[in-house]
Amino acid sequence: MTDPKTTPAGSPREKLPLHQYLERMTLEEKVAQLIQLAVPFFEGASDAGLITGPMASLGITEQTVHNAGSVLGMAGAQETINVQRTHLEKNRLGIPLLMMADIVHGFKTIFPVPLAIGCSWNLELAERSAEIAAKEASVSGVHVTYAPMVDLVRDPRWGRVMESTGEDPYLNSEYARAFVRGFQGRDLTGDLDRVAACVKHFAAYGAAEAGRDYNTVDVSERQLREFYLPAYKAALDEGCEMVMTSFNTVDGIPATGNSNLMRKLLREEWGFNGVLISDWGAVKELIAHGIAADEEEAALKAMKAGVDIEMMTACYAHHLAELIGKGEVQEALLDEAVMRILELKDKLGLFENPYRAADPEREKEVVFSDEHRAVARELAHKSSVLLKNDGVLPLKSSQRVAVIGPFAKSGDLLGPWSWTGSKDAVVRLADAIRGKADAPANVTVADGSDIESMTEEQWAEAEAAAKDADVIVLALGEHSDMSGEAGCRADIRLPLAQLELIRRVHALGKPIVAVLFNGRPLDLHGAIDESNAVLEAWFPGSEGGLAIADLLFGDVNPSGRLTMSFPYSVGQIPVYYNAFNTGRPQGAPDAQVRYVSQYLDIPNEPLLPFGFGLSYTSFEYGDASISSDTMTPEQPLTIAVRVTNAGSVAGIETVQLYVRDISGEVVRPVKELKAFRQVTLQPGESQVVSFELREEQLRYYHSDLSHSSDAGAFHAFVGSSSRDNACLPFRLAK
Repeated sequence: MTDPKTTPAGSPREKLPLHQYLERMTLEEKVAQLIQLAVPFFEGASDAGLITGPMASLGITEQTVHNAGSVLGMAGAQETINVQRTHLEKNRLGIPLLMMADIVHGFKTIFPVPLAIGCSWNLELAERSAEIAAKEASVSGVHVTYAPMVDLVRDPRWGRVMESTGEDPYLNSEYARAFVRGFQGRDLTGDLDRVAACVKHFAAYGAAEAGRDYNTVDVSERQLREFYLPAYKAALDEGCEMVMTSFNTVDGIPATGNSNLMRKLLREEWGFNGVLISDWGAVKELIAHGIAADEEEAALKAMKAGVDIEMMTACYAHHLAELIGKGEVQEALLDEAVMRILELKDKLGLFENPYRAADPEREKEVVFSDEHRAVARELAHKSSVLLKNDGVLPLKSSQRVAVIGPFAKSGDLLGPWSWTGSKDAVVRLADAIRGKADAPANVTVADGSDIESMTEEQWAEAEAAAKDADVIVLALGEHSDMSGEAGCRADIRLPLAQLELIRRVHALGKPIVAVLFNGRPLDLHGAIDESNAVLEAWFPGSEGGLAIADLLFGDVNPSGRLTMSFPYSVGQIPVYYNAFNTGRPQGAPDAQVRYVSQYLDIPNEPLLPFGFGLSYTSFEYGDASISSDTMTPEQPLTIAVRVTNAGSVAGIETVQLYVRDISGEVVRPVKELKAFRQVTLQPGESQVVSFELREEQLRYYHSDLSHSSDAGAFHAFVGSSSRDNACLPFRLAK
């Protein structure tokens, strides 16, 4: 490996003051710093020269590549060293490349998908997962990760709900902070085991109409600030270095060309001075949206909006210099963008050490280590949610178990955005269950069906496997391509072939445990009603098979809690816990039978609410108490409740605090999460869980967009979910 403190030729590398790089750059070199290209464009990459189809149509010159500022999708220590070395030989001023990649929920050690991590309600483990992902990515040559994704989500038809931590702005904000801390640490310059984080997608990408990716978003500014913006702001308050624009419109203008959103709000109001990058192709997509007539106008609007890096289109490369020459764009705007990019490279130490932490030998020791896999297994334990249990779980090692379903022998447990992970390294669920049995022969295995099809031969094999079984574990779910980006589904039931498999297995009259591997909340009809127990495993990552077996056999007690509501039917969507009440709420004391806000054919409430999750033990809540019936700005309230483990095994309970503002200046949600605490209790053990509730937690955005609280009546709710809780009234006096 080349000495990282020297040039490829071996002579000492002289670092200039950043302003001198800017002063010495030609206009074309400045523009090229704003261009991000995929790996095959660069000499030294293993697939260099394979630029075909749409990539070739970019019309990028060789000189532009030599002056480009960053690479998309680069990973692997030796390859990043090769590309950086070659680039520095070609680049006139010796300005290093930024290596960026989507390290969303792990590098080689793949953790559960972010929605699953959210269901752990464990901020410490979330931060640790990002820290490990950063360490593995950094030693493999990555400088920046396109994460965390903090878009608030309310529509499970949208495939990218798996990248979010859920439907609550407070909880999403806490996770945003945790992920940024994990990725970046406290000293990005000195700690080479960290990478720069890029929060995405700014803004409100999760509110796409009909849950269809890239679709229109239309929310009021008050709704935007109240629900969708807090998590982005939390990530930036934690020091997140980069922001990625979203594909969608915001108030009728695509985010990538939205000056009000990017210049006025992000840069001026919030004071963000880091790097703003477009998502893939989003600058040129301003044409399709209908706010740019051609690439020149797209470049003009994106630059005026403050987009520093254009990802994988060439509007800047083809037109920005000309726009500056015509006086339509001030060169000062270009200089600001280039300086922000140079400052990030400097903060990462790339001018002194262009290869940073990339090290092929250390890479072998760090990546996918036993230590990292142990954390992935623990997080998979805590992310899985027990949705139903009629006493069939936990399994006993002496039982004869049939493991049936398309995920029984599948390595497809990593989920979307796990491109550097290995399905081959995943321990299959059936093998993990076999490892728990007293005798391997006690476990029989059959596919029963594929993900979306079923043959009579498969059923015959499944029926034979189930013949002598005491209990049947059905391993069901979505293929990983059925969620993630562009993985939107109008029908969010399990595929029909698997519903038929469940129906036939149910007819055998044996206890059924359904284990679900999926990237979104599902309509569980045909599964939850036909099964004795249901464990939501999500896509649990590299150690998922082992972790799920631990849970099924009671070696670990499930403790996950939903952070996104499961709909009763797709017809309810969007369905979320922190909704408004309407003027004719169903169930009000004076409600009429018909003329209320309701469906005639299904309930209003979700099948499974936000915050819900079962355990192998039971927790009893004593009477909740509140320190006073009046709060003031100077005097917070203390809300307390005694929680007792009334069962026979140790367990973790997540105690949740919600608040409702009874009479606001604008309509307020029926409940809003304000705090939570996790407690671990042994059988028979009790603990008093206390929360301090302060006036600033009651503030919200008013109709004039001022952020304040209102004096008056409130309800506090404390309990085990957004549905199951005790109500404590109080007043705010001001």
